[in-house]
Amino acid sequence: MTEERAQGPGERTDETVVEEPLPRQRRHTLFFLEVIRDFSPVFLDTEVDMTGVLAHRAAAVERAGTRFSTTSYVLRAAGRVLAKHPEANAAVQGGPRRPRIARYPFVNGKVAMDSTLEGRRVVLGTVVPNVQDAGLEAIQAHLDRVRQGDPERLADFEGIRRLHRLSWLEGRKQFRQAAQSLALRPHLTGTFAVTSLGHRAVDSFQSVGGTTTTFGVGRILDRPVVRDGVVTAAPVMRLSLSFDHRVIDGAEAADVLTEVKEALESV
Repeated sequence: MTEERAQGPGERTDETVVEEPLPRQRRHTLFFLEVIRDFSPVFLDTEVDMTGVLAHRAAAVERAGTRFSTTSYVLRAAGRVLAKHPEANAAVQGGPRRPRIARYPFVNGKVAMDSTLEGRRVVLGTVVPNVQDAGLEAIQAHLDRVRQGDPERLADFEGIRRLHRLSWLEGRKQFRQAAQSLALRPHLTGTFAVTSLGHRAVDSFQSVGGTTTTFGVGRILDRPVVRDGVVTAAPVMRLSLSFDHRVIDGAEAADVLTEVKEALESV
């Protein structure tokens, strides 16, 4: 009779470990993560009463059959707030010796989107231009076009596809050159970013989107709130803000987050 024993640490097993090159579809993510190492992120968060947003969204569906996403509301609110905070609607480039900063007369919002490219699940970013003036309809139309389109054909992602066709070294070089250009950056990565995991059971998270400010959107969930001294339930969304401390300080970032919260609650 053979006695079985537990596998000891460091002992070989019959399982085969498969090693292979990193899929080229993930190259842009690695290049991006390398570029943002210079960021000095600080994280804030708040809770937003989404009663007004949900009522507005339900009315739009009933009136015209249009369904606005939570991301569209955040983009519109943040675009208008950042237009009033040019110090936060900015980008910095360069090391500690000779840094340069650019402040933009427009507000472009980057949205991180879960997508599939050539059979691989990846994150792709689309930039919604001039959100400081755009209405919900225009913002939603842009997001719908990208979400419903084929990422292997959309012109929006031609730069990413071209990057994947290059060698690792050449792709890395071109990505860094584009990311370091203060003139190109707002058109490639926006002047601020929004990323949402609210479609899953995620209450709150923080992310660095490659821009001075990045908003993280969690799910909307009924939570206890106090109104006129009475505890009641309301649909609440947790909204986070990460900001690059090289560009702005906590007081201005807190102003931005508070004003976006107020804009969403006054829809």
